[in-house]
Amino acid sequence: MNSNKVKLGHLSAVITILIWGTTFISTKVLLKDFTPIEILVFRFAIGYITLLFIYPHHVKKVELKQELYFVIAGLSGVTLYFLLENISLIYTLATNVGVIISIAPFFTAIFAHLFLDNEKLTLRFFIGLMVAIIGILLIEFNGKFVLKLNPFGDILAILAAILWAVYSVIMKKISSFQYNTIISTRKVFFYGLIFMIPAIFIFDFKFQLYRFTSALNLMNILYLGFGASALCFVTWNWSVKVLGVVKTSVYIYMVPVITAGSSVVILHENITAISIIGIALTLTGLFISDGKQIIKLRREMNDERTRYKMRYSDK
Repeated sequence: MNSNKVKLGHLSAVITILIWGTTFISTKVLLKDFTPIEILVFRFAIGYITLLFIYPHHVKKVELKQELYFVIAGLSGVTLYFLLENISLIYTLATNVGVIISIAPFFTAIFAHLFLDNEKLTLRFFIGLMVAIIGILLIEFNGKFVLKLNPFGDILAILAAILWAVYSVIMKKISSFQYNTIISTRKVFFYGLIFMIPAIFIFDFKFQLYRFTSALNLMNILYLGFGASALCFVTWNWSVKVLGVVKTSVYIYMVPVITAGSSVVILHENITAISIIGIALTLTGLFISDGKQIIKLRREMNDERTRYKMRYSDK
């Protein structure tokens, strides 16, 4: 594969995680005036409309089997994942949910190994996984080692992590259909929104659009809709297509790191030495899991820089 395309795939994954890592703050602000299902519907409706506006084309003919993949992706990666994640926060600590969701790459790797070609597991991956999990635990607990077990909420969070793994593997399969990434993402959003309809009635959804007259609410829902949904799902799905599902999924380790850093900058929360160690371990785990690729990319960048200097010196 073209090395520049691979570099862009990694860059795309990094941009995605940088935004996803800050969505916790926007969601936390919106939860003062909105329920979880209301936030979910509004953000993905904005995301769908945005993608339709940017790329209003459609696939003229899709095989039934392929259409089913889009249905499963919308159900697993949009509706059920976000519903289970949000509902789990009602029954268990945010710390528990953060830790559990961050191990989604483990489930992703297992499913990819079982159901996809060219997605083999390595010892490096598992070593990196364990180092990253230790780092994530330190970040999430932030030096306060009080783990409160809430079986129902924790089980919901585990199911959410598994569903994200299912979504990632399905999107890798969808990428083999060679459809435009924006079209594929938009179709996933469409089915996600369809499956949200029953939840609208179950969880007492209210439109009450006057709540968006608040500049703070409006900015945060637009950030979630345009950035975290429309942009990030496209960039994430493209990275999965280019890099593979296992290599892309390891970037999820970075979410707690970004969340911790943005909380310090935006919410002025304190960060402890334990958290700093946790961030270092998480980054180390990421490097171990995909270190060969990172080293290869750095080597290629250095070679290109050397060739550029040689051409410039010849002139």
